[in-house]
Amino acid sequence: MDKLIVSSSPHFNGRKTTQNIMLDVIIGLMPASVASIIIFGPRAFLVIAVCIASCVLSEYLSRKAMKRPQTVMDLSCIVTGLLLALNLPVTINPLIAAFGGVIAIVVVKQMFGGIGQNFVNPALTARIVLMNSFPARMTHWAAAFDYGATADAVTTATPLATYVSFSETGGHIPYLDMLLGTHGGCLGETCALAILIGGLYLIVRNVISPVIPVTYLATVAVFSAILGRDPLFDLLAGGLMLGAFFMATDYTTSPLYFKARIVFAIGCGLMTIIIREFGSLPEGVSYSIVLMNIITPLIERYVKPTSFGRPKAKKNKEGAA
Repeated sequence: MDKLIVSSSPHFNGRKTTQNIMLDVIIGLMPASVASIIIFGPRAFLVIAVCIASCVLSEYLSRKAMKRPQTVMDLSCIVTGLLLALNLPVTINPLIAAFGGVIAIVVVKQMFGGIGQNFVNPALTARIVLMNSFPARMTHWAAAFDYGATADAVTTATPLATYVSFSETGGHIPYLDMLLGTHGGCLGETCALAILIGGLYLIVRNVISPVIPVTYLATVAVFSAILGRDPLFDLLAGGLMLGAFFMATDYTTSPLYFKARIVFAIGCGLMTIIIREFGSLPEGVSYSIVLMNIITPLIERYVKPTSFGRPKAKKNKEGAA
């Protein structure tokens, strides 16, 4: 006789496993990864390989030290390593990239219980730690197709960093370059087209819902227009596309309910454009998503649907006479 398994919701009935989902995410990230290697050369592959290796090794050793079952084969550590690499410049020192992998897996993920227990996105949190620890190294951008770029190479500017000059001088904004990724920036934020292809793949495969990315992007576009910025520029620039499709949609750190997802995505978009317009940093995607990750439980608490079969509370009419 089969055992009756009783567990709390949500309940999933299907063939999808964590490994299958993570494999789809890896496939979805392949266009951006390949584009980064084409744009920035073999060193981009080195950064990706170091980040993935660091995350895999950190997960294996930390699970072993904690005497917990190994979770390397669920591929989540590979996804974290790949996302971290795509959030780094090609000129980053491999040791710093490896350190980021340790932060993402050991500190952000495993110390809170492993997959499904972390309350913020591991890759983005590691990026923020590296940004605050090594600001010069994390903002040292190489020009596209400069395959000999190293940490000592002449740095170039990203579109976000030069937006003010575009606005003041009325210069031509290189939309096509931003779409194809032929400019400086992090490995995974330059080629918007590659990220869109990967994001659409995840939506078609039902790995992610379009609610968060569409709402996030729409919010950025609307508030960009309200503030007198260029909405198309803000959509194509920086890590917005990568964040909207691959990190704001993280199962563990994003809301479960539809309305809560809308609120979450609007918050991400609003904070992103506020940081871009008024902050000292040109980019705001990482901070926006991590801050909204932190208040996700609060959002779900107040934007929670009524349980099925539960009567609505009646208004107190005593003393009306």
